[in-house]
Amino acid sequence: MEIWINPACSKCRGALSLLDAEGAEYTVRRYLEDVPAPDEIRAVLERLGLEPWDITRTQEDAAAELGVKSWARDGGSRERWITALSEHPELIQRPIITAEDGTAVVGRSEEAVREALPRRRTLRPGHPDINSRVTQVTSATCANC
Repeated sequence: MEIWINPACSKCRGALSLLDAEGAEYTVRRYLEDVPAPDEIRAVLERLGLEPWDITRTQEDAAAELGVKSWARDGGSRERWITALSEHPELIQRPIITAEDGTAVVGRSEEAVREALPRRRTLRPGHPDINSRVTQVTSATCANC
């Protein structure tokens, strides 16, 4: 799992705190310093299932200077948006978390961050696994059938 952050962003800090609290293993990418190449942005967009304009921070000064609010939002303009995100990484919405299952989320809410967490959790020693619990419940229920 990797998380793209801006350390000055409260949403990014909140996402990191939640990942830490959940014991998640992840790497941090400070994307303003380690700027993603266009191919990396395309790959993240694919994982997110979004278009570049969906993850563009249009309220940033660079967005106003570029005039992105007036840009077309269609397949023919996609590369223009991706180039802008790569050349002006402050326009990339944050935090972006790439999950181990090949998906990604924009982690602006606790719920979104939790979506990136691994689906299977390792059970602590001494806890029965879920299959034995299901068997116990099924056996008890069927005994009364």
